[in-house]
Amino acid sequence: MQEKNAGGLEKMKCSDQEWVDDVYEKLVVKMKKECARVGTMIPYSPRNGRYQDLDFPGGIYFWTNGFWPGMLWQMYEATGDEAYRKTAEGVEERLEEAISGFEGLHHDVGFMYLLSSVANYRKTGNRDSRRRGLHVANLLAGRYNIAGKYIRAWNESFNGKDDVSGWMIIDCLMNIPLLYWAGREINDPRFEQIAISHAKTAQKYIVREDGSCNHVVIFDAKTGEFVDNPAGQGYERGSSWSRGQSWAVYGFALSYRHTGDESFLNTAKSCAHYCISNMAVNDWLPLVDYRAPEKPVKYDSTAAMITVCGLLELAEHVGEHEKKLYTEAAFRILRACDEKFNNWDPEVDSIVDGGTFFYHDPTGENTEVPIIYGDYYLIEAILRLKGKSLFVW
Repeated sequence: MQEKNAGGLEKMKCSDQEWVDDVYEKLVVKMKKECARVGTMIPYSPRNGRYQDLDFPGGIYFWTNGFWPGMLWQMYEATGDEAYRKTAEGVEERLEEAISGFEGLHHDVGFMYLLSSVANYRKTGNRDSRRRGLHVANLLAGRYNIAGKYIRAWNESFNGKDDVSGWMIIDCLMNIPLLYWAGREINDPRFEQIAISHAKTAQKYIVREDGSCNHVVIFDAKTGEFVDNPAGQGYERGSSWSRGQSWAVYGFALSYRHTGDESFLNTAKSCAHYCISNMAVNDWLPLVDYRAPEKPVKYDSTAAMITVCGLLELAEHVGEHEKKLYTEAAFRILRACDEKFNNWDPEVDSIVDGGTFFYHDPTGENTEVPIIYGDYYLIEAILRLKGKSLFVW
């Protein structure tokens, strides 16, 4: 299916348009300062208001390493400021190290290289960037388990489990657009076949009838038989980890964009309705898990930003009389989170506070803190609404 540019949405209410314009102006000021200050570092979460370079476990292989260059490419598309392009290319050159090292890469290469190398190639035609994108697309395709019809998640242990060879996770739905892109780029349908097969398995085993989702599903890696669906990064088995829900909304909507398969669109809608209904009764703010105990209250602003992008994607694929549900919800979430979480001080690194990496966090170091991908999805959402975004998925 032919890609469409993610453009501005028609008929925004005047007050919403004014709000978007105001946020965009603040975004331009803040990102220009951050670009100069952060440069080609690869940030994750600031300490005392300042980003550090590769300041997290996983180093050059960490799954979030593509979000800073993704932010830079989005701002380059929106403003034409060459500083963004040059800085993004510098980060991309650093990420070549991960490709060379290879062993630390896993299912999240889409996050890492769609927003860096593939974004560069789409925007500039850089052939080295194309090479990097195709290289990691082959690595992702190579993780496909034929028996279980899924793309394996991590390489090594998770939550004390030593053998994760049979594990698939909801997050991977946002990585398979790398396969859709690669298949079209070299006219090889195998990539799309793997992506579709994985998405169909996610529909069957991850998404529940009410639109809520598991985070993890475990198969027997040899036979492909279903084994278990543990809690993963949510509160408990059968709960509803909000960032996983957001990956489902956006990921299935993107699979519809790339394939035209109506079942993906309907699954995205079901997951979106579940998210909307839960945030509507919580002042349009996302809890870390929609099925966790009422106390303590824990938020994850990153789930909100990803959900918003998924809702805006959905709005591009539904009929005129259906759009309002998704655009209105997107605005309510954006504005609620702006009021509660966003820091527009250009002298402080990061914008969106209140990000939580997982529910059970004994030290609290990863609970309600600024996390780089919250900023990326905020920027993508605002630029979509301005008609200035670069399509990277």
